[in-house]
Amino acid sequence: MIQSNPYYPQSNGQAESSNKILVNIIKRMVTNSQEKWHEKLGNTLWAYRTSKRAGTWTTPYVLTFGQDAVFPMEINVSSVRIQNQFGLHSEEYIEAMCQGIEDLDVARIEALNQIQEGKKTIARVHNKRVKIKSFKEGDLVWKTVFALGAQLRGFGKWSPTWEGPFMISRVLDKGGYYLADLEGN
Repeated sequence: MIQSNPYYPQSNGQAESSNKILVNIIKRMVTNSQEKWHEKLGNTLWAYRTSKRAGTWTTPYVLTFGQDAVFPMEINVSSVRIQNQFGLHSEEYIEAMCQGIEDLDVARIEALNQIQEGKKTIARVHNKRVKIKSFKEGDLVWKTVFALGAQLRGFGKWSPTWEGPFMISRVLDKGGYYLADLEGN
C-alpha cells in the first residue's frame, strides 16, 4: 500500500488480515460441506476473539472486558477458576472485579508497549537492508510515472514505469527535490 492510516483498518491491511485469518479458520471447520460456513461463523468469531495473539500475549476479549471468557464447559466441570470465584463472598467478588478493572489499564498499556516493541524490531530488521541514497544539484534521475502495479491501457505489462531523465535543480529539506528536464524547464 502506498498510503495507510492507522484509524482506517480497511486502508492499512488490518481488516484484510483479520478476514484472511477468519476465512482460514472457517475453511478448516467446514471441510465436509462448505455451503454451511454460516453455521460455523459464530464459533469461529468466538475462537478468534478468545485466542491469545503473539504480539500482545493476551486475548482481545481480556483487553476489552478485563477478564478471560468463561466457557460453558468450565461451569459444568467446575474448573479451579470457577470454584475460586464461587468461593468468594459478594463483597470480595466485587472487590476482585474492581481490581480486575483497575488492572485492565495496566494490561492494555503493557499490550501496547509489546506491540510497539515488535514494530521497532521489524523496523530495525527492515532498515538494515535500506540503502540511503541522497542526491545533489545537477544529478540526473528518473521519475516514477505510475504507482507500482499501475498500467496504461493498451500497453499492459509493457507500460512505462519511469520517465526522464530529469536534472535535480534544487534540494529541499527532508529529502525533497525540484526537478527540471534537460532543457531546464
